[in-house]
Amino acid sequence: MLDKAFIKRMEEKLLLRKKELEKELSSVSEKDPNAEGHFEATFPNYGDEEEENVSEIGAFTTNLSLEKIFEGSLRDVTNALERIKDGTYGICKHCGKEIQEARLEARPESSSCISCKQRLTYEK
Repeated sequence: MLDKAFIKRMEEKLLLRKKELEKELSSVSEKDPNAEGHFEATFPNYGDEEEENVSEIGAFTTNLSLEKIFEGSLRDVTNALERIKDGTYGICKHCGKEIQEARLEARPESSSCISCKQRLTYEK
């Protein structure tokens, strides 16, 4: 069983990570007012010249990719914070066993143990 001090330390890491992700997301996207936790990549406006239009498309493509990555990470962090609140943090969502502290130290938002993660990764 994870001790309270460890869980508190992970919560602090997760809250810091959440703030970082929200900042990163705001640099490439805007919150979707119609969908909680969803963002829309921003389309930059560099001008009307052909070169500028090409640059805009390139930047938008990059913003789309980053938005998806940051949004997924933010979802994982938010879910981990919810598990801390409801007392299920550190329990694998697949097998119900405790997730090793070393895994949580490396990736505090983890929701599965190493065994289940490996099994699920190889099944894909």
